Amino acid sequence: MAMIEPNCYEEASKQEVWVKAMEEEVKMIEKNNTWELVNCPKGKDIIGVKWVYKTKLNPDGTIQKHKAILVAKGYSQQPRIDYNETFAPVARLDTIRALIALAAQKGWNIYQLDVKSTFLNEVLEEEIYVEQPQGFINKGNEGKVLRLKKALYDLKQAPRAWYSKIDQYFIDQGFRRSKSEPTLYIKAQGHYHIIVSLYVDDLIYT
Repeated sequence: MAMIEPNCYEEASKQEVWVKAMEEEVKMIEKNNTWELVNCPKGKDIIGVKWVYKTKLNPDGTIQKHKAILVAKGYSQQPRIDYNETFAPVARLDTIRALIALAAQKGWNIYQLDVKSTFLNEVLEEEIYVEQPQGFINKGNEGKVLRLKKALYDLKQAPRAWYSKIDQYFIDQGFRRSKSEPTLYIKAQGHYHIIVSLYVDDLIYT
C-alpha cells in the first residue's frame, strides 16, 4: 500500500506513513517562518493549496522516503494582482557541456548538489494569501487564511524569487556572473578558481 501514491488528502489521511510525511512538511514550513495566520482580508484573492505525494526509491527499488509536498494552485493567480515578474534564467546545455569538458581537460573534480526546499526559502515581494491546508486547519480559526512571507511550490513567482536570492548570495561572496550566461559564476582567489553553474535548484561546480 505504501508504494501506491495517494491521489488526494482523503486517501493519504488513512495511511500513517503519509500522515507523518504531511506533518513533517508542515513542521518544516512553520520552522522556516513561511506564513502567518491572519484574518481574511477584504478584496484579496485567496489562493488554494493542495497536497502532492511522492514515493522516493533507492536504486534497488526499495522505499527511501515518503514525501508530501504542499503546493499552491498557482494556475489561479492573476497577473499584476498576485504576481508581477516570473522569469528566471536556466543554464543552457552548451554551458554544462563546456564546464564538464573544461574540468575533464584540466583534471578537475566536478561536484553536484541539490538545494533542499529551494522555493520555501524565498522572500516574496507581493502580498499573497493562501487557504489553510487540509488536515492542518487551526482549530478555532477556521475562517482565517495564511499570509505568505516566503514562497510555496507552484507559485508563479517562486523561480524568480529563488534566482534573485541565490544570485545575490553569489555576488556577496565575491563571485562574478558571466555576461553571456547569467547562471554561470566564477570566483578567483590567487591561483585557485571555482566555477559554478546553476540549474534551477541544482548546482554543479568545479
